[in-house]
Amino acid sequence: MIEDPIAKEYLKRYEKAKAKRTNFVDVFEECYEYALPQRESFYYEVSGQRRDDKIFDETAVVGVQEFASRLQSGLVPNFARWADFTAGSEVPKAQRDGINNDLEEVTEYVFEIIQNSNFAQEVHESFMDLAVGTGILVCEEGDAINPIRFSAIPLPHVILDTGPDDIIDHVFRERKKIRYDQLPLLYPKGTFDNNLQGLINNQSDQTTTVLEIICKNYDKKNEEAYFHYAICMTTKSLIMKREMNGIGSNPFICFRWSKCAGEVYGRGPLFNALSAIKTTNLTVELILENAQMAISGIYQMEDDGVVNPDTINLVPGTIIPKAMGSAGLQPINAAGSFDVAQLVLNDMRNNIKRALYNDMLGDPNRTPASATEVAERMADLSRRIGSAFGRLQVELVQPVLQRVIYILKKQGRIEVPTLNGREVKVRSVSPLAQAQANADITSVSRFLELAQGAFGPEMMQVLINSEETAAYLAKKFGVPDNLVRDAEERKEIVDLMQQMQQGQAQAPQPME
Repeated sequence: MIEDPIAKEYLKRYEKAKAKRTNFVDVFEECYEYALPQRESFYYEVSGQRRDDKIFDETAVVGVQEFASRLQSGLVPNFARWADFTAGSEVPKAQRDGINNDLEEVTEYVFEIIQNSNFAQEVHESFMDLAVGTGILVCEEGDAINPIRFSAIPLPHVILDTGPDDIIDHVFRERKKIRYDQLPLLYPKGTFDNNLQGLINNQSDQTTTVLEIICKNYDKKNEEAYFHYAICMTTKSLIMKREMNGIGSNPFICFRWSKCAGEVYGRGPLFNALSAIKTTNLTVELILENAQMAISGIYQMEDDGVVNPDTINLVPGTIIPKAMGSAGLQPINAAGSFDVAQLVLNDMRNNIKRALYNDMLGDPNRTPASATEVAERMADLSRRIGSAFGRLQVELVQPVLQRVIYILKKQGRIEVPTLNGREVKVRSVSPLAQAQANADITSVSRFLELAQGAFGPEMMQVLINSEETAAYLAKKFGVPDNLVRDAEERKEIVDLMQQMQQGQAQAPQPME
C-alpha cells in the first residue's frame, strides 16, 4: 500500500494533538460522569446504556440543563432576533442609514432561516458541552427545503489544535462506525483507491472510521481560507480534499467558556463545581447508607448453635428459634446522627448552583417575577459572565451568522457586502447584550435629567443634539433600523416644519 503524503502528514499532526488532549481527558470524563451521564464517553461506547451509577444527587445533572437553557435564552433565544447586521466603519456616514435599511431585510430573512432550522435544538446540546468547557457546532449546507443544517458534535469525537497566534486552526473530527457503502454517499466527489474500493464492494456491511480535518490555509494572508480533508483510517488513504475560501467558509464553530493561557480546550463552570459535586454525591451516599442501617438495623446474637444468621429473613411474621437461656437477636443502636450531613449537603448544593449561575432563579413556588425583576436578574447574569459573554460573541455568535450568510450567498438567496467587520458588522441584540447596554442607557438618561434640571430646556437645545441622542438610544434599545427615520427623512421633516413656522409668522394678522 502506497501512503499518501498528505494523509501521512496530517495523521502525524492528529496523533500529536490527541496526545496533548490526554491531560484533559480524565477531568472531562469526571465532569460527564457526575453531571452529564447521558453524553458520550471518552473511553467506551455508551449509546443506550446507563452511566448514572456514581450519581446519588441530581443537583448537578439538573443544574447543567438549567445552565444551558438559561444561557440559550440570554444569548440566542428561540424565535427571537438576537443580532443585527449594520453598516461598518468603512461605509461613509452619509450612506449608513440607507444601507442599514437594506440590511434590515437581510437580517429578517437570515433569522427566518435560522428559526426554521434545527439551530435551537443543536445549540442547546452544545451549551451542555460548554458547561464542561468546549462546545462544537457544525453548520452545513442543506437542501432546497432546509438551506442550513446544524449538528452538535460530542467533545470526545473532536480533537483541537492551535496555530502560532494561539487560535484554533486545526479541527480533527472522528466519524466512527461508517459503513463502507456509505462513503460514496458522504463524499460524492471523493476519490477511492483500489484497496478502499474493494472494501466498498466486498465488505459494504462492515464499518470504518473517517478522520475529517479542517485546517487553516496560511498561504493566503489577507483572507480566510481553509483545507478540508477526509482520511479513511482503515486504509490510511486520502478520500477527499477541497479548499474553502471566504469568511464563513469553515463549517466548524468551536467555542469555549474560558481558557487558560497556552491551553487549547476551554474550562467551564463544571470545572469549578466538580469538588462540590463529588462531595455532595458522597454525602448523599453516606446518608442513604445510614438510612438503610436505621431501617434494617444491626443485630448481635449469642453463638448458641441454634440460630443461623444465614437463614434469618427479617420480615413481618418471622419466627426465629433460640436455645433456652439464650439472649437471641439484640439490636445495636446506631452511632450518632446525620443532622450535620444535611448542613454540609445544603452548602454544597448552593455552591453547585452558584457555580452554574442557577442561584438567581428564585423560588419556583413564589409568585411570578415582574418585568423589572427579570431585567435585574438578566443584568446580574450579564455582569457575572461578562468575560465569557465576550468570548461567546467572538467564537459563537459571529461565526454562526457568518456561516449562515456564506451558505445563503452561495445558494444565491441573498446579496450582502463582504462581512469583514468594516463594511458590514454584527451587532448583538440578545437579552444579555441588552442588559449590558442598559448601563449606557442609564448613564445617558441620568445625564439628560441632570442637565435639564441644571441648565433648563432652552440650554438643552443648545447643548444636546436631539437627533443623534435619539438614534443612539434607539440603537442601545435594539430598535430595528427600519423603525427609525434616516438622516435624509429627518432633514426633510425639519425643513418642512421650519417652512410651516415661517409661513405662520408671515401670514397677515387679523385686524382688531
